[in-house]
Amino acid sequence: MAMIGLRSLYDMWAPESGPFALIYPTVLLATFYGHWRAGLVAFIVTFFWAWYFVLPGQSSFFFTNPTDPARVLLNAVCCLIVIVFAEAFRRAAQSTMKEIRERADKRLTLLAELEHRTKNNFALVASLLEIQKRQMPDPSLHGALEDAVGRVRTFADAYSTLTMDHEEGGDVAMKPYLDVLLDRIERAALTDNIHVYREIEPMRLPSETAVAIGLYLNEAISNCAKYAFPEVRLGKIGVFLQSVDGGWRLTIEDDGVGEEAIKLNPGGLGNNLMLAFAHQAGATHSAGPVLNGFRNEMRMKVQEPV
Repeated sequence: MAMIGLRSLYDMWAPESGPFALIYPTVLLATFYGHWRAGLVAFIVTFFWAWYFVLPGQSSFFFTNPTDPARVLLNAVCCLIVIVFAEAFRRAAQSTMKEIRERADKRLTLLAELEHRTKNNFALVASLLEIQKRQMPDPSLHGALEDAVGRVRTFADAYSTLTMDHEEGGDVAMKPYLDVLLDRIERAALTDNIHVYREIEPMRLPSETAVAIGLYLNEAISNCAKYAFPEVRLGKIGVFLQSVDGGWRLTIEDDGVGEEAIKLNPGGLGNNLMLAFAHQAGATHSAGPVLNGFRNEMRMKVQEPV
């Protein structure tokens, strides 16, 4: 109907010219978006309409020009060829899409199984460490094993949050991801005397970077909880994720005891882990006392072309 309407408008400007010209795209689109039956119906309707109403003489199937029978036959054969090749292309495209969907479904199934096994492995490692701690006769060793258990559970939480909350694709929406992770950290690791304040800009980062940021954030807040607020001191921890110069910057700052916290934790395993997480994210790590507390910062700058 669209072709007939367009053809009728064209005839007001140039009647009788190219009577079968618009049939080709009509048949092609009908076959692509339907199937060969749709293309055949479009061909029959538009072809005989153009023959009857456009080809001289109008309103008749009789020919006034001796060359018209050959022209009509040639256009009919060409339209049928278009239908044949359009249908072949449509079937090939459908077959390819079906194969891609089957492969994607298979990969999703394998990925779900891998995620399930990974979570189970995290839980198994944490349980083994808990058993080992209970079997240790020396209580002085319990602290190190408790730290190890906590870090394993941190890895599990960061991984679990990421797999549940990130959308399909390679990038992760950081604000909802970190909000959920911070809520879990507050419930599990912080006491009522410590309040977490957050300012997280909406941005999307690769999943590997998101995991590294989550682990870095957990390690920094855990250190704050252990060393920045002794004797149930009231305090605040600020978490800021900002876009800076085409890159991003993660800052964790507290208003705790500052330099005294360094004496309690003089660059141990936690600091080495934070360096490793920053390296995984392709960023730099810096830490040190500030005017009213302590600051950890991870920053990624975009490399400018030379």
